[in-house]
Amino acid sequence: MRIVKGKWAGRDLTSPGGSVRPTAEAVRSGWLDLLAGELEGASVLDLFAGTGAVGLEALSRGARSVDFVENGPAALHALKANVAALRAKRRIRIFKRDAIPFVERLEDGAYDIAVADPPYGSAKLDRVLRAWHGVHFAEILAFEHAKDHLVDGKGKMYDFGGSTRITIIRR
Repeated sequence: MRIVKGKWAGRDLTSPGGSVRPTAEAVRSGWLDLLAGELEGASVLDLFAGTGAVGLEALSRGARSVDFVENGPAALHALKANVAALRAKRRIRIFKRDAIPFVERLEDGAYDIAVADPPYGSAKLDRVLRAWHGVHFAEILAFEHAKDHLVDGKGKMYDFGGSTRITIIRR
């Protein structure tokens, strides 16, 4: 796993293995290509951050800052190692919390962009969507999900092969 584009392009990232499902490079690259026009100078929220690959890719491509929300011990260890390796500590915050209560406490407009990659087959994506529809904590909500997961919302969907889909909803 590596950073695909931007100032850290080609840099390797640590992955914890196990049950963590990192976003494939091609999907992550395509996902952030879709957000390229809004990334420069943006404040980004990376929910279910895992190794931090999506948020770190956003920083590499010009985001101002990224807040990571993750509560899995192995993923947190990999995330912290990746942040240290890229020397990005001053531009990030890591929250060791469950993503659902975290977003339920956010205020309107807290972030420019929120990205989420919840576990496939869980109801967590639906709960993040409900929270976002209640309080638009980001101008843009972009998330990865299984193609067979029916998404409630008026987002634009993009297929990246296999079972993966990216949906982007703008306020």
